[in-house]
Amino acid sequence: MKSSMTGWIKSGCSLLIAAACLQVAPAVQASDIDFAAPLNGWRNTSGDSERYTQDVHYPAVTVSTPEGQSKFALIEGQIHNAPKKKGTSVGTLVVDGTPLPQRVEEDGKFSRPYAFPAGSNGVELRAPDGSRKRVQFYDAYSGKTQPKLRVVLAWDTDGTDLDLHVVSPDGVHTWYGDRVAPNGGALDVDVTTGYGPEIYSSAAPLKGTYLVYVNYYGNGNSGSDITVAQITIITNENTPDEKSETIRVPMRKPGELTLVKTFVLP
Repeated sequence: MKSSMTGWIKSGCSLLIAAACLQVAPAVQASDIDFAAPLNGWRNTSGDSERYTQDVHYPAVTVSTPEGQSKFALIEGQIHNAPKKKGTSVGTLVVDGTPLPQRVEEDGKFSRPYAFPAGSNGVELRAPDGSRKRVQFYDAYSGKTQPKLRVVLAWDTDGTDLDLHVVSPDGVHTWYGDRVAPNGGALDVDVTTGYGPEIYSSAAPLKGTYLVYVNYYGNGNSGSDITVAQITIITNENTPDEKSETIRVPMRKPGELTLVKTFVLP
């Protein structure tokens, strides 16, 4: 009986010690993740002015959301009470089902422009420690231009610059140096220092063969050159006919240009 009681006491003490340790270093809770944009609920973006282009300067020193960016075309917020860590970290944004790496600043803030379609949209942030928070909203502006084709490029390293290049069936080449095509296709933001996304979209895409290239422009990191590009192709977004395909390709060194996907729109 004494031996059994002693074992119970030791076991109980171990549990108390473990509980105390958990109290010393609590995980970030969903309530600690604060979204400034987008917000839950109903909205109408009629008349809203969205800006996605930004000046391009090389070598780039920072990536920031364009000045004056509409709150209706923005993802931003802050992770509060996160364990202190020097420098940036990376979390994950899941935007309408598409996972994207997200840079988180030392103070827990995160920000990126994003062009949302009309209808129902969902954004979830997964913090570096695995905690998460989701917002859901409905854009009721039926006159909003809907992208029938999106090509989304993201990558998994900070301090690196990958560039999205799309050649449409008419031979038009859309890239950071020529972002708006005569056929209506356009590239939104040129992200030059890590993670992305860069998004090519078209409201009335031409039928035929598209070529998607990724160029490894540069690397400001002192570590490994290897970064993994993630390309997601979305058609008929936010409709019953929506289709999505994701391709991941390792990019090994600056200067590399890779044809990552050829696809046909019927």
